Amino acid sequence: MLAFSCAVAGAQAPTELVIATVNNGHMIVMQRLSRHFEKANPDIKLQWVTLEESVLRQRVTADIATKGGQFDVMTIGMYETPIWARKGWLQEIQPDAAYEVGDLLPAVRGGLSYQGKLYAAPFYGESSMTMYRTDLAREAGATLPARPTWQQVRDAAAKMHNPAKGVYGICLRGKPGWGDNMALVTTMVNTFGGQWFDMGWHPQLDSRAWTEAVGFYVDLLNKYGPPGAAANSFNENLALFQAGKCGIWVDATIAASFVSDPKASRVAANVGFVQAPVAVTPKGANWLWAWALGIPSGSAKAEQAQRFIRWATSRDYVQLVGHEIGWAQVPTGTRTSTYRRREFLGAARFAMDEAIAIATASPTDSTLPRSPYVGVQFAAIPEFQAIGQSVGQSISAALAGKMSVPQALSAGQAAADREMRRAGYYK
Repeated sequence: MLAFSCAVAGAQAPTELVIATVNNGHMIVMQRLSRHFEKANPDIKLQWVTLEESVLRQRVTADIATKGGQFDVMTIGMYETPIWARKGWLQEIQPDAAYEVGDLLPAVRGGLSYQGKLYAAPFYGESSMTMYRTDLAREAGATLPARPTWQQVRDAAAKMHNPAKGVYGICLRGKPGWGDNMALVTTMVNTFGGQWFDMGWHPQLDSRAWTEAVGFYVDLLNKYGPPGAAANSFNENLALFQAGKCGIWVDATIAASFVSDPKASRVAANVGFVQAPVAVTPKGANWLWAWALGIPSGSAKAEQAQRFIRWATSRDYVQLVGHEIGWAQVPTGTRTSTYRRREFLGAARFAMDEAIAIATASPTDSTLPRSPYVGVQFAAIPEFQAIGQSVGQSISAALAGKMSVPQALSAGQAAADREMRRAGYYK
């Protein structure tokens, strides 16, 4: 009896890793497949905290800034990673030889690095693209070229719009947030010739380009979008498109695998893919983003966290998803080798359009006038999160008819100017 008690006392409980992640489809799959990791690593037990995108950002930002220690692994992106690394808030990722860090797409790896060191490992990467119903377009006599203009998208949406039959011409993000509606709106502003800040860091929301772009966006969604568009972001529009209620959807390339999945999408056989729309310039038309896994600098479980991140972002994980879920559903936008896999190319009709979108996104040259910031759909400065959130709320209010476009942009300009002055960018 004594020997048994000593053996029990000496047994070591598994280390619990708390992982904060977003409620996107690829992350849900990762949770389903994590049993493979736990089986291979019996000394580690995974606990998941799955949150909607804007809530995730608020929670992980508050936790890491206050050294709260709630999470051992955080799902973060290209905006947070270099800023937090510079502040010393993240631990450097330590890939082993088997990880093949050189296989990571250069643009994605660069966006998750600081001073040449990787501080978050990409789980999936994305740009933006135009997805549309080929059957509805054919019936309506609408066409979209490989790189459409926003006017061509509008014309096609008008022809496909048939609310009497439950079909809306276009679905776009309307929910307020710097990573929600402003991801799309910023790319529109870019192509209309605008920018967030001039070379003196002065906000430009009162410019002609912003007025034209946001006016076009609000009018387009109010005429040809679904009811309540101001509350819709990625997941809501994904559900609408998969149910056959959207003629056109401009959003993240990662959505392509979901809308073309016959198990989840009623319209899988009738989806076409072209590049994100342009206006007066193609610069900044398609965003660049990666959801990545990082480790807070104060984590006492760094070794276990490194092991999990190496597993979840490896070539072997991509192959695991391909075998167990399907090659059209693997996390993309991170590794060169994925786009060389015969199985993936054969299963994913969108593969080459996605690869082009990611390759042509340029965070250092995304606006027609010169800009002092890095980023396509955001400006990589600490102040942008608050600015983007405030402007997103004003533009969502304009979309909902609660204020005019000029009023929304005036409020956004004032908020941005106040934030930049407070931060000392100018007096």
